[in-house]
Amino acid sequence: MLTSMRGLLAATLLAGSSFAAMPALADESDPPSDVTITGSAAIVSQYRFRGLAQSDNKPAVQAAMTVAHKSGFYLSAWGSSASAGAGPINIGGTEIDIYGGWTKGLGDSGFTVDIGGYGYIYPGAPLGNYYEIYGSVAKTFGPATAKIGVYVAPDQEVFNYNWTSTKRSNLYLYGDLGAGIPGTPLTVHTHLGYTDGGFAWAKNYLDYNVGVSAKWKALTFDVSVVGTNVGKSDINKGFACANNAACIEYNRRMSKTTVVGSITASF
Repeated sequence: MLTSMRGLLAATLLAGSSFAAMPALADESDPPSDVTITGSAAIVSQYRFRGLAQSDNKPAVQAAMTVAHKSGFYLSAWGSSASAGAGPINIGGTEIDIYGGWTKGLGDSGFTVDIGGYGYIYPGAPLGNYYEIYGSVAKTFGPATAKIGVYVAPDQEVFNYNWTSTKRSNLYLYGDLGAGIPGTPLTVHTHLGYTDGGFAWAKNYLDYNVGVSAKWKALTFDVSVVGTNVGKSDINKGFACANNAACIEYNRRMSKTTVVGSITASF
């Protein structure tokens, strides 16, 4: 899991050579397919995205599928149940993401680049639909992988409805560091991100994630600590709560540090 279970599902699906071809009744002597299809399904204790609760701090179910070509081009779909009618973040009960791009390892350097576009669709709250452009560079060091990346959301209608910021675009910068523990099925992962612009929550903020994953056959179990640096004073000011404790707690519970658990099945 990176910032949210979306990160874990994406990492599961875009794990380079881990793409598994699934031709129907393929003969073992058949050459490898140029196109591969992978998917996953998950149950999470709550859905957090960039540190913020997207399911009103309640459990969610998620699924993903990716079609990839050996050239490095890929197209993915991801979906999750989400908050609806409750809490300060209300995204209509369902989120569907469509994204695609190109990823490639750079020879024997250990570097991998990934660029593309991401569309966020909320059928129950269409005013929240938006898109981003993204890019990242990852580097492997033995059992460890480090990655830095950026998401840019250009000026678009969604920013007309965000009351915590007057900016009409958003920049998200992040870094990930993870490593498998040799001789075990465990992987330790960390994430640090920074939101600047229209998706600020009371202020431009940092989000973080520290966790451990364990693989068993097709299942991945993950436990992570997820949170932000948005404090009570930030909420009080950013949401004009006028020191009202109920107002502060209502808005802050979306960004408070919490433990998120998940079970993901990959196929």
